[in-house]
Amino acid sequence: MADSIVDDRLWEDFHRVVNMTSADLRAWLAVQGAGEETEEFPDQAGSHLGHRVLQILGKRRGDVTPDDVVVMEQVVERVTDQRRADLEPTAGEAAWRRRLMNVGHDPLKSV
Repeated sequence: MADSIVDDRLWEDFHRVVNMTSADLRAWLAVQGAGEETEEFPDQAGSHLGHRVLQILGKRRGDVTPDDVVVMEQVVERVTDQRRADLEPTAGEAAWRRRLMNVGHDPLKSV
């Protein structure tokens, strides 16, 4: 087994801010890709960053790549910049919630 390249803090922060399950995130991304005139393939629907989060959620810590670490840092920064430090469930504008959910964080869900 290879040593992990992700430090304890980032691993814990990522899994704390990504409070949606893989199944919930996959379903959310599919809904985001649906349109009135076209619909993307389910595995391509939604944000690219959201799909990267899905890939990371499916990995063991020792399988995380340097590119995954960059994505994890981006997600933690994005969520913490847009949320209170305690991540308590908070209602907000619909567009704000969608942006957060695109990276696996539902602001209405407890962490």
